[in-house]
Amino acid sequence: MPSIKVAILGFGTVGEGVYRILNERKEDIQQETGHTIDIVSILVRDTAKKRLVTPGTKITNDIQEILSDPDIDVIFEAIVGEEPAYSYLVEAIEKGCHVITANKMMFAKRGSALVKHAEAHGVQVRYEATTAGGVPIIRTIMSLLPADRVRRIRGILNGTSNFILTKMREEEIPFQAALYEAQQLGYAEADSTDDVSGKDAFRKLMILSALAFGRQPDWQDVPIVGIDGVTTEAVQDASKGKLRYRHVAEICIDENGVLRGSVGPVLIGSDHPLHGVDGIDNAIIVDTDHLGSLTLIGPGAGMYPTGSAMVGDFLQIIGKREPAVIS
Repeated sequence: MPSIKVAILGFGTVGEGVYRILNERKEDIQQETGHTIDIVSILVRDTAKKRLVTPGTKITNDIQEILSDPDIDVIFEAIVGEEPAYSYLVEAIEKGCHVITANKMMFAKRGSALVKHAEAHGVQVRYEATTAGGVPIIRTIMSLLPADRVRRIRGILNGTSNFILTKMREEEIPFQAALYEAQQLGYAEADSTDDVSGKDAFRKLMILSALAFGRQPDWQDVPIVGIDGVTTEAVQDASKGKLRYRHVAEICIDENGVLRGSVGPVLIGSDHPLHGVDGIDNAIIVDTDHLGSLTLIGPGAGMYPTGSAMVGDFLQIIGKREPAVIS
């Protein structure tokens, strides 16, 4: 049985999730694809740090130990930040590796260039995990595009901000108290600025824009408003009117081909598809010419949802084994 050799760049929550899923589903993947999976290397910053035991896998802080290995077929990238992740992936592509990334900060800005670079070298870049964790929005839009035209995308793209707004409404607590609870539960980082300011949702929106419309609006033309200005009183007043605050990211294209985007708190009524989406869930509504409106809902972050999205991309790359023909 042929072996697929992979490396993981970054071993935080997401990287560990990929490792765990590949090991837990090893036999299933063998049966589905006809390949064994060998995790040969993991890149970390500090090799001395205590972490999950990974027998048979090299732990290294030297990217060249990975990129110089001619046997590696696929690289999972789960590093935070634009660099050095982008440079690592460019070099990996030039070495003939397929690339799977969860790095929204890098991909929002450099994704199109990375995809073109991969096409020129005959490999694939997959990025389902950059946008909404366990919600398969990238594959959904890719499947729609050949026969339909996307007109608008809107939704809740950040589980942290949605959790905070949910807690503010359900428990009638102020923003800071809800944020603290999110941090204690692991739903928010110690520095949660990107989540609550809307920058995280904005980056995801730009990734979706590039996919659905082939381009992004000028970033400076997209207003971004966070949730830190939403007060307990405003949330309670909205509830009395059967309205709920949602942190909504939206991108649409008008009849003249102009892209318009926004990120900010929005009041929605009980008849809206996003009204019942609480906690850390994400939800995305895609409006198209022919299908109409399609809504996808699911967990937006975490070890297993994001790791599962990356492993799903991996299975798309290596493909399923052809079923035996019974005569």
